[in-house]
Order: sequence, then structure tokens, then C-alpha cells
Amino acid sequence: MKEALFAGSQYLLPQKAISRAMGALAETQITAIKNPFINWFIKKYQVDLSEAEITQPEAFKCFNDFFTRALKADARPIDTGPGALACPADGAISELGAIHKGQIYQAKNHYYTTQELLGGDPALARQFDNGQFVTVYLSPKDYHRVHMPVAGELQQMIHIPGDLFSVNQATANNVPRLFARNERVVCLFATEFGPMAMVLVGAMIVASIETTWAGLVTPQKRQIQRWNYSDRQSLHFAQGEEMGRFKLGSTVVLLMAENAIGFKSGLMAGDPVRMGERLATIGAS
Repeated sequence: MKEALFAGSQYLLPQKAISRAMGALAETQITAIKNPFINWFIKKYQVDLSEAEITQPEAFKCFNDFFTRALKADARPIDTGPGALACPADGAISELGAIHKGQIYQAKNHYYTTQELLGGDPALARQFDNGQFVTVYLSPKDYHRVHMPVAGELQQMIHIPGDLFSVNQATANNVPRLFARNERVVCLFATEFGPMAMVLVGAMIVASIETTWAGLVTPQKRQIQRWNYSDRQSLHFAQGEEMGRFKLGSTVVLLMAENAIGFKSGLMAGDPVRMGERLATIGAS
């Protein structure tokens, strides 16, 4: 009942206005505001700064710099072993499994389609027919940079405007098509093992989504926008290389093609994960 009430209340909230206000707060460099805010957040969510490059809360210029903090070089070793598909982010597995007849499982009998997740292009969605997906939820305490699971060549980026529901488990359990209705940035890569999509999903109070090649992705038009890179200068990313980040946290949905991967034995919804650890073995489907 509490979950349903929490999710239902979000239909009534001014999602965009709240997110804009939080974005402004997160960018302020006024010491009397940002320092107490950062320290409150660390205590509230038990954030571990010992693994960050900057370990003193007051040293961050603003809350967003703290939230998207870089880690020490050895904090997240990348599994580069044979056939490793590395986890793209810190967080927890929301769901994972097969894409069956174009349907992706969300939670509690809720599904959404690959086609709507990727912006409505049926040809694009068909690349992932009978493939595999994994959804990683980044909680407030987590490291909020997103990295490449395998090496890849950037082909396309798509910005899809939408709602800004919270993406925690309570909302996933109660809001139909959550990840296909929230604002999101779809990044499509060509890899040695076939096409790969990394979908960075926005959420309530998420101020922005950034990619390393385009910076802040905030088109003003309320329509789908696409950027094609396959006919431009090559944009190649190594396994483990940073490709994007969230300001005020969210979710990554990773899609792989049919027969591309087999998930690590015993991996299941609810499991905590860390960026760089093996999620699956390529070619072991």
C-alpha cells in the first residue's frame, strides 16, 4: 500500500519544476548552502568518500561535483578476462534476462517494449530481438559515472523527452512502462560482439544526463532528437572507459543482441553490483 501511494503521488507532482529547482540547488557554489547540503547527504545516505579522489566534502565546488565525483584509479578494477562483459555502473540489479518478443521485464508483471525504450524505431529495436537486457539502479550513495561494458564504436545518440518519475524499486513495481516513459538518452554502439545499447534513464530531481562526447544533453525541443556518429570522425571507447554520468542519480538499461552473452551464474534481481565487475560472459549464451 505504501509503495502504491508513493508511486501514485508522483503523478500529481510538478516533476519538471522540482527537478529544475533541485538542479539549481545542486549547482550553487555558495559555501553556506552547498557544504551543509553535501554533509547532510553523506550522513543521510552513508556515502563512502574514502575511495574518491577528493575526500574532503568542503573541497567540492558544488553538490553536483560531489555527486559525480571521480574515484581513485584503483577503486574499480575492470574485469578484462576472456569474454568479460563488465558492469557499467555501481548500484543494484533491478532486473535482467531475455528480451522475449520485443518485451523487457520491468517488475511485478510490468513490461515495456524495446521499440518504445529506444525511441520508436522498429528497425533499431529488431537488432535486439531475442537478446538480453540488464537494468542497473544507481542509489543516492553510489558512484554516478557510467562506463563501457566492452569496447565499442559510437553509432548514434538519441534524446527522448518524457516524464521524470522516481526510478527506485517502489516506483518500478507500480508505474507501468516506467523506463520507457521517463526522459532518457539512448547510446548505440557497434561492438565486436554485435550491437549494444546503453540507455541512461532520467528520474525525479535528476538535473541532467551527460555524455563524454556531447556534454550536457538537454535539447530544448520536446521531441525526439537524434545524432548520428557513424559517418563522422570515429568515436571509439575502450572497455571500462567513462561514457556518461548522472547528476542526481538514476538507472542504466543495457541491451545486447541475440546469443551475444550469458549472464554470470547466480546473478539475480536485487544483487548489489560494482562498476567493472563481470556481469556476463560474451558468447556464453
